[in-house]
Amino acid sequence: MGSLQVRVGQHSDAGRKSANQDFHGHRLPPAAALAAKGVALALADGISSSEAAHLASRAAVTSFLEDYYCTPDAWSVKQSAERVVGAANSWLYAQTQAGAGRYDKDHGWVCTFSAMVLKSRTAHIFHVGDTRIYQVQGRALEQLTTDHRVQSGDETYLGRALGIAPRVEIDYHQLTLEEGDTFVLATDGVYDHLPHAAVLAALEQHAGDLDAAAKAMVDEALQRGSDDNLTVQLLRVEALPQAEAVEALRGAAGLPLPPELAPRMLFEGYRIVRELHASARSHAFVALDEESQQTVVIKVPATEQREDPRALERLMLEEWVARRVDHAHLLKAFGGGERRRGHLYTVMEYVPGQTLAQWMVDHPRPSLEAVRGIVAQAARGLRALHRAGMVHQDLRPENIMVDATGSVKIIDFGAASVAGIEEMADAQALALPGLAQYMAPEFFLGGQGTQQSDLFSLAVIAYQMLGGRLPYGMEVPKCHSLAEQKRLHYQSLHAVRRDVPAWVDEALRKALQPEPDKRHGDVAEFSYALQHPAPGLRRSSLPLVERDPLTFWRSLALVLAVCCVVLLGLLVRRG
Repeated sequence: MGSLQVRVGQHSDAGRKSANQDFHGHRLPPAAALAAKGVALALADGISSSEAAHLASRAAVTSFLEDYYCTPDAWSVKQSAERVVGAANSWLYAQTQAGAGRYDKDHGWVCTFSAMVLKSRTAHIFHVGDTRIYQVQGRALEQLTTDHRVQSGDETYLGRALGIAPRVEIDYHQLTLEEGDTFVLATDGVYDHLPHAAVLAALEQHAGDLDAAAKAMVDEALQRGSDDNLTVQLLRVEALPQAEAVEALRGAAGLPLPPELAPRMLFEGYRIVRELHASARSHAFVALDEESQQTVVIKVPATEQREDPRALERLMLEEWVARRVDHAHLLKAFGGGERRRGHLYTVMEYVPGQTLAQWMVDHPRPSLEAVRGIVAQAARGLRALHRAGMVHQDLRPENIMVDATGSVKIIDFGAASVAGIEEMADAQALALPGLAQYMAPEFFLGGQGTQQSDLFSLAVIAYQMLGGRLPYGMEVPKCHSLAEQKRLHYQSLHAVRRDVPAWVDEALRKALQPEPDKRHGDVAEFSYALQHPAPGLRRSSLPLVERDPLTFWRSLALVLAVCCVVLLGLLVRRG
């Protein structure tokens, strides 16, 4: 109940050819993978001139159906599928270059490819070549894909396919599903000879048996003179998940709210020790797991958030993220989630130590090496999030923990942007803006959080640790247009930290550019730039007032003194 249900039918035949160079397949995963990744089906057609065509089509389909389900749950369907298809294309191209196809692509490992992924209430379509995907619309078929064929005189050839080039351009689009939707995937051996009316007639005649319907279409195309391989796949949507419960997060958010927690209280196997933190979003408590005797942190929604479904989803998102990205510099969820819960709350590991905000109070003028160490660890944690398709969006000193050994952990994933979840839910329901003084300028123009946004926040923190102030003060939140943001003036660190090398200041300046595309490529590149001078960067490239303020003002005073002497001499002569 409440889950995606589909019916699939398919049939393939070599037809009048000795070998079948088409290949097809589908995957209906178990419940957990169905919610996270959806249903997938794929169809490929190898080019008839190549002896390896059947191997190419088989490799394209099997790799897609296997590798797609191995991608992180946090990745969007588009990111996962395009990454998998791109990898398959690279492998096929390598086989082409290693064989007869190196000089003649007509003999390479080349095939066309079409695939669909149905996740929640959305169909995602990926296409390269001239296999086709149709949707049944009443008494008509609507072609959803575009044939990548090129006409040259009287001949037609493929303009795009897998295995032809080292990189492939993949057509992608998505559409909203409705119960009863029917889709038809077919190779040219079928659709070139089968009118739409015959397709609809077969679907109507064999409404309860899609395998029979697919076979009827293939047989009809053969009778109408098809001399190519013939393959048909059919998919019908039988049931869709309810819009209110398309995610595991929302299911968890439907649990009863917990009672008011207090020290020494026993709550679902945890002994409450003390309150750790309270905010407008949640209350966190240090607790002891009675079974393992491990110290944990239990977080429950704040009183003012208990009637807000979106706030409850964001709370559960923290643990969801923590379970899917295991990294030394990211907060971990406690246990494996196997304990059944009767209330809505999260359980995370307890990190002894202090927040970076408190660390900065205790270390008002830290060494450059200490700052580099903290930034490098935080960058590694952020990079792990980014590689899993997530953006933190609320990086600030209060959300970074530093223990007694100097180890760093990023905490609080409640505002994280997760691509795989945002496909199924309103993005604003799962993300909150961070603290204004640490947020990237693009947020204030209505932009979405990206890796470059987290990079900007990390750079603000690094700058603040070194300089004891913010790089733009509180001016960033006041800028509501790109033109205003371009007028922001970066305050060089040299006015307050003469011991910071000019090239470190330049690395910060670049990471803190208002325009995202002018920053470093990622957080790892920024961390590296703080430790290694950029090639060709010289201290003299900075204005003297920033490079050496003392010398600048002494020189200016000397110039003014000389001017005064000259003016005085002129006045004496005139007198």
